[in-house]
Amino acid sequence: MTESLHAPVILDIAGTALTADDRRRLQHPLTGGLILFARHFESRAQLTALCAEAKSLRPDLLIAVDQEGGRVQRFRTDGFTALPAMRSLGELWMDDAMRAIQAATATGLVLALELRACGVDMSFTPVLDLDHHDDTHQSLSGVIGSRSFHRDPRVVSLLGQSLMQGLALAGMASCGKHFPGHGYVAADSHVDVPVDTRSLKAILAEDARPFEWLSLSLSAVMPAHVVYRKVDSRPAGFSRRWLQEILRERLGFAGAVFSDDLGMAGARVIEGRPVGFTEAAMAALDAGCDLVLLCNQSLESGGQAIDELLDGLSQAQSDGRWHPAIDSEARRAALLPQSAPLTWDELMLAPRYLEALARLP
Repeated sequence: MTESLHAPVILDIAGTALTADDRRRLQHPLTGGLILFARHFESRAQLTALCAEAKSLRPDLLIAVDQEGGRVQRFRTDGFTALPAMRSLGELWMDDAMRAIQAATATGLVLALELRACGVDMSFTPVLDLDHHDDTHQSLSGVIGSRSFHRDPRVVSLLGQSLMQGLALAGMASCGKHFPGHGYVAADSHVDVPVDTRSLKAILAEDARPFEWLSLSLSAVMPAHVVYRKVDSRPAGFSRRWLQEILRERLGFAGAVFSDDLGMAGARVIEGRPVGFTEAAMAALDAGCDLVLLCNQSLESGGQAIDELLDGLSQAQSDGRWHPAIDSEARRAALLPQSAPLTWDELMLAPRYLEALARLP
């Protein structure tokens, strides 16, 4: 394998074991990570073996998953703890704020210890979106909803910080999403291009507050595939204004920036024009993303879209249309755990883990 100055692509695989195509793609010099989903899990033993084989191909591969809790939890059986939805932590806050902080830390610790025991490096959490409501007290965003801690950015920030402390205690990085906030729009960016019509002042005063207040603590941020029309005509993940001027310069964020999934409908249209995977990736990287995700494409046409992206980005690099960023690669490397994980058997006897289980809501 040829080492790259910058390995920005986070991709997935088709099944519960690596195929020859999976191995080839994971060894590509532009591949920096692997994202897992529920379909990749049969048992803890199988998951642990899968992660170990992937790491044998590239020891510094970043293995990630969406293990938020509630309805977004990819691994739920064979010993994995059912984690609470973030909304339940926000509801607990209204009754007993200090217990909610303790429960959020416990949630992050249990989440991270269990994943790391199986070889997974990172979960894309916490969700820092606000839970905006309509006149009937229903969440404006169905895709966010119970994934959000609360409507109040102060509560979101404090519970998010507590969950991140739990992650950190287990040696796991954090990723706040979806900058600058997905909770105000009803459309789902998986299947549509949501548009938020509020002013920059309004967004910075509310939805972006958790990202501002936690900018020193967050390891990574994932921007939303949402167009904030009064700020930029491009979705946040493709916007230099959002990622460079606002997130980096104004809010002082120095960690890694992931694009959200480039396979989502919200990532396939830029300024009204359909774009392919390579163009979308280049637009995200040019805007300020360090890493780009391409999910669930290994199931389509034998993973043709993944090869299209890897080949297209390689060609763009050769042609001088895309330039690797050494700083981005350093930010990717910083997300990898720096300590050895406990094995599952060790975990079952670990006092801090057992105490954290007892403190879950």
